Amino acid sequence: MAAVDRVEFGWFIPTTGDGKHIGVKPERESTLEYMIQVAQTAEQAGFEFALIPTGNSCIDAWIVGSALAAQTRTLKPLVAMRPGLIAPVLAARMGASLDRISGGRALINVVSGGYPDDLRVTGDPLYHDHDARYDRTREFLNIVKQVWTESHDFSVEGFLRSGGRAGVHFEGEYYQIEGGVSQPAPVQKPHPPLYFGGSSPAGKRVAAETADVYLLWAETIQQIKEQIEEVESYLSEQRNTKGINRTLRYGLRAQLVVRDTEEEAWAAAREITSLAHPELLNVVDQVQSKTDAINQQRQTELWKKSQDNDYVIGPNLWAGLSRIRGGGAVAFVGTPDQVSDRLLEFVDAGISTFVLSGYPHVEEAQIAGDKLLPLFKAKWEARIGQTV
Repeated sequence: MAAVDRVEFGWFIPTTGDGKHIGVKPERESTLEYMIQVAQTAEQAGFEFALIPTGNSCIDAWIVGSALAAQTRTLKPLVAMRPGLIAPVLAARMGASLDRISGGRALINVVSGGYPDDLRVTGDPLYHDHDARYDRTREFLNIVKQVWTESHDFSVEGFLRSGGRAGVHFEGEYYQIEGGVSQPAPVQKPHPPLYFGGSSPAGKRVAAETADVYLLWAETIQQIKEQIEEVESYLSEQRNTKGINRTLRYGLRAQLVVRDTEEEAWAAAREITSLAHPELLNVVDQVQSKTDAINQQRQTELWKKSQDNDYVIGPNLWAGLSRIRGGGAVAFVGTPDQVSDRLLEFVDAGISTFVLSGYPHVEEAQIAGDKLLPLFKAKWEARIGQTV
């Protein structure tokens, strides 16, 4: 794994409502105007991109991403491609279109699975087969990348060179493509970056073969190091057996509660779940137990194991939100100085991308932009200067 030479920060667009508390009816509706406000605030705060979530309760990420791209100048929308729920050539065309209309700002979040119940109701025939979904994702991404990079010569000369077989041809277990094309090509070369999550061996192996950024949900530093080492072993396997020399960047999805004092930060963190009904904890536990997503299982295990320690899993790391919400729910909690130091420790472990969020998302983005990001960048630049 190469040393981290650049760190990027992303924020989050709340498409299911927002507010100071979770586990209750959202205090703010996710109107278009509000999501634009979050995006523009994040852009002004210094975040480079914004993750737009996907799921059965989310406003569609592609529609939101397109709308936000039109209302921002530099912020990059990170939207979800979902193999099994969309055909690969169509997905490639959508990605290229978003990249075009945004001026080369599209980022792609590859989502292979989730909760089997959600996959079943959306018509995924592999809702019950975890590893098969990743095998399908491998084929899907190979097609998407080929369509992005190989299907744009529609000239007579190009048609003749191909022997009349212009476009991408693919014969696999899950997809059969004859002449797949996407025109025009994406702005970014060779294609928009692919962000990829999945904590199982099957997911990590496919990420090592196809992705640009491997995303992890925040855990202890030791656990993050172990996961990165596992992905690196798959990269090494490719080099040794196939002669394919790929590298990956690594990203961390986490929550953020930053205040001027540590006491204020912990009080603000606990306030987020303070209105949730106690019975909701049992319901959430039942829902989380139904997923075959290993990353969600790991998050659930974190909060259960840390109950006797007030859900603290490490210095300035809190798993308390995982009792209420799924996804990457572990939070950095502390002062700007403390949290920037924790972020640097994760950089030392190999993380170069941080996907952060906080409740509510407008105010927490402003706090991060005013107090956390400038301090982190100052520390980072001082460190880089010392190592040159």
